[in-house]
Amino acid sequence: MITPAFDLSQEPDHLILSIRVPYTRTSDFDLYIDGTDLKFFAKPYFLRLTLPGRIIEDGREKAKFDIDKGLFTLWVPKETPGEHFEGLQMLTSLLAPKGSRSAKPLVEEVSTECSERVGDNEDEDEEDFDWQVEQEIYTEKSEEELRALQKYGFGNQRCGVFARLQKELSDVIDIKNPEGTSAAERRQARLEAEASAFSTDHYLADWFEDGEIKGLLKFRPWWTKLSPSSEQEGESAVPFTDDEKEQLRKFTNRSYLLDKASRYQAWLSLVDILLAYTYEVRSTEGEHNVETPWTIRKLSGTLCWLETYSSLQEVLVSFGRRVLCYPLYRHFSLVSLAIHDTAKILHSGKACVLKCLLDIHRVFRENEPAYILNDLYITDYCIWIQRVKSKKVADLAATLEKATLQKTDLELEIDELEDAARIVAVEEEQQASKRAPVSSDDSSSSSDSSSTSSDSSSESSSESEESEAEEDCTESKEGGGGEMFKDNPPEPQPSASVSPTPQAPTSFSAEKRREDALPSASEGSRQLIQVLGERVAEELRISPDSSHKGARQPSSAATETEGTSGRSSGGTLLEPSPRRNPLLIVQTQQDPDDLEGDSIS
Repeated sequence: MITPAFDLSQEPDHLILSIRVPYTRTSDFDLYIDGTDLKFFAKPYFLRLTLPGRIIEDGREKAKFDIDKGLFTLWVPKETPGEHFEGLQMLTSLLAPKGSRSAKPLVEEVSTECSERVGDNEDEDEEDFDWQVEQEIYTEKSEEELRALQKYGFGNQRCGVFARLQKELSDVIDIKNPEGTSAAERRQARLEAEASAFSTDHYLADWFEDGEIKGLLKFRPWWTKLSPSSEQEGESAVPFTDDEKEQLRKFTNRSYLLDKASRYQAWLSLVDILLAYTYEVRSTEGEHNVETPWTIRKLSGTLCWLETYSSLQEVLVSFGRRVLCYPLYRHFSLVSLAIHDTAKILHSGKACVLKCLLDIHRVFRENEPAYILNDLYITDYCIWIQRVKSKKVADLAATLEKATLQKTDLELEIDELEDAARIVAVEEEQQASKRAPVSSDDSSSSSDSSSTSSDSSSESSSESEESEAEEDCTESKEGGGGEMFKDNPPEPQPSASVSPTPQAPTSFSAEKRREDALPSASEGSRQLIQVLGERVAEELRISPDSSHKGARQPSSAATETEGTSGRSSGGTLLEPSPRRNPLLIVQTQQDPDDLEGDSIS
């Protein structure tokens, strides 16, 4: 038979049961109502519930079936109108017991009557429950007795689990030999591991640079947004998702036979687990990531070291030490706020506690090695918390609110470390203030010297440019007139204000850009060359019979002139024009008779 998905709610005079039964016929419904027992059958679905209050079948009951949604809704009258049924969201506790399972190490329900008797006895024991540490006379135990007491898990009812899981041991817990290590040895090993893991540099970095941590402190997790419950006074209305309801239906309904000491340790371990959960939710701002299973497990001494606490103060000290030793954000303000968040969750009622446990169960279920912790602790907590009295949860919340945790309680010398850091910071500020005027004077003097050096360098560069211009002009005069003007000395050089003679146009724009890019000194040299060329042309004649030769080879004077102009331009050579020149320029030292003969021929 298939257990259908169901949900319960209530009105002042009726209990409302919603059952999802798709793909079934409307004529196959069977319903049985008797006091606190309710049975529903619609092939292939079967549901049996044990209700927290009594219902009656008197003709006022009614039902509705939505064929499209496959939803069957039933209104059943209460035997006492106006009675409030507590715990209708605790779906696992409402499912009827399924019989004995002797293979399980935990005691489970055999019948409804047995469950009621066990619950009544447990409630009677919890009525006078005292949160103070109980003092007992110390009695020495033998080694065999000590070895027999090495148990762990919910209510210290498991043993031998990790003997079969040596491969996964290091990925789940930090203790190497849980089967052969006593509770005192576990605690001592945990304290030593925490002391060695504490990093002063990491703590001071988060203490000084607390910008991100201030943002985390302002974050509002989901339990701070709950509205007050209309059904249970003093508690919050906690909605459960469909996945969470499905998981509650999958849990096996069990009752736990715990003595007073085991029950006390179960409550303290629950606080320890909730503290780790609240820190993780706040540090990730409600968005779980791949580090979430590690963070919850690492911050909880119960889950990481199989710790059993004897007082609430021990829980707070253990959690505070581990927050300052292991996670990414290590700040004492996060410890204090996690304690406040846990008290808020407990004040919201056991439904809010159950929702937190279901979230942890889902996180561990999706992580390969951490699922073992579900079998040891979380699954049992999800079932057990549904059966406890709401008054006990409220009493634990009030006790947690009154508890205080100081930095000195952690025994990590936090106060001394912070005082030393403050002194160092003040000294550095004083030294920086003393260096500030000197550094400003040095910077002003350096700026003055740099400006002076820049002025001197600019003056020297201008002087060098003028000297180079004068040298270029001198070389141009010497190279241009040394050979070309043996008989006729050159006329004085015109001033720079004289407009240059237009040059012959060229078809190469690159040559024109190169000439335009020359400095002012080479511009004067080109003017000198052009004037000298005009003077030479007046003293020369045209030779008609050597035009091809002139086209192929420039004259020596032209070549020398180009070399001179190249030197005057600071190393930039002037390229000869590629145009063909049909004229050959020759000197006037030829015989006049030869010149007439050539003209006649």
